[in-house]
Amino acid sequence: MSSFALGATFCRQLLAGFKVFRSTGRNLSLLEYQSKQLLDECGVSIQKFRVLAAKNDAGRLSDFQVPEYVVKAQILAGGRGKGHFDNGFKGGVHITRKSDEAVSLADKMLGQKLITKQTPKEGILVRKVMVAKSVDIVRETYLCILMDRDHNGPVLIASPAGGMDIEAVAEETPEKIKTVPIDITKGITRDQSSAVADFLEFKGALKEKAAQEIEKLWQLFLKVDAVQIEINPLAETSEGEVISVDAKLNFDDNAQFRQKRIFDMEEETEADAQEVEAAKNNLNYISMDGNIGCLVNGAGLAMATMDIIKLNGGNPANFLDVGGGVKEDQVLKAFQILLSDTKVKAILVNVFGGIVNCATIANGVVNASKAIDVKVPVVVRLAGTNAEEARNIIVSSGLNLIPATDLDDAATKAVKSLPH
Repeated sequence: MSSFALGATFCRQLLAGFKVFRSTGRNLSLLEYQSKQLLDECGVSIQKFRVLAAKNDAGRLSDFQVPEYVVKAQILAGGRGKGHFDNGFKGGVHITRKSDEAVSLADKMLGQKLITKQTPKEGILVRKVMVAKSVDIVRETYLCILMDRDHNGPVLIASPAGGMDIEAVAEETPEKIKTVPIDITKGITRDQSSAVADFLEFKGALKEKAAQEIEKLWQLFLKVDAVQIEINPLAETSEGEVISVDAKLNFDDNAQFRQKRIFDMEEETEADAQEVEAAKNNLNYISMDGNIGCLVNGAGLAMATMDIIKLNGGNPANFLDVGGGVKEDQVLKAFQILLSDTKVKAILVNVFGGIVNCATIANGVVNASKAIDVKVPVVVRLAGTNAEEARNIIVSSGLNLIPATDLDDAATKAVKSLPH
């Protein structure tokens, strides 16, 4: 899987001792074939491939004749090879030497839900299938370019031990990890790329090819405003090629205005609908498993709110940070998003007014409660700028809004308000 998600890869970086520049916004995900397209556009060597989006799409392979095909269902989840479809077909990854069989395999995947260890129980609908040239890998290496706080800029991380978890390599054989700080004004020089290719144990003509691939990946990193490009494996093939077999790309959300094409590539049909709606309204939302909806300003306060809810015996239904510049209409949208989750049986509003005016939040809560006829208890804790005025707005509203004096009081009241 190729993704923008900062989940497993981000954890690997932390375990390996690197701190990536991280956005608090919604993480954006691309399918594997889309990541390969971006690499290909910058001249990075990849497997040739075609994408099938409709059954009996044999015409897409008429000009694509290779010795062996790998057929891969395109969803945003790992474990595809060991997964199964809701129609009983086994495996989201298959290999065949016949083009007509590749089409047949794709037909069994398209329009069906693939179930793996990383998908919801009901699986994810497969809308596209990638058919790629199968490559005979002789040796696997690891390469990553990322923005690192400790180095105040980009670094290149390389290891000749590719195809495995990099954190395990870093912990067990740290001598197999090479870190190269990159001067953002100079980029990756030929001396650096050659030294890295040598460290990755490419020999002869392959060393030059590997150095060129490394430089192309750096150009891609710059071109698409990436904060991370991870290639695992960067493979040596039996045909004497150096190929990026699998790639994970993370992007700078702040560059969305000039990377519109890339951000428009996101497969929103697989994304959480509430997260997508929140992002459209400049709200940071992550769905969780609990039943107390949270509306908070500031990521740190949001995390503390969820902790206090747990401490009081409850379970948060979400992370929702409305930010410091929130307006009344965003509060309404936040309520709509919270209540679209059928698990939510109570809402806790926790706002510390610094940049944001508590009265704005209070008016937003009151107007939202009237506009959408909120049926669940709403506990409101407001502190800071105009907190007293905000409290008066809540108390005098005549609505089922429960004021709280502090965060612990708010969490206690939210938990007690749940239906038993």
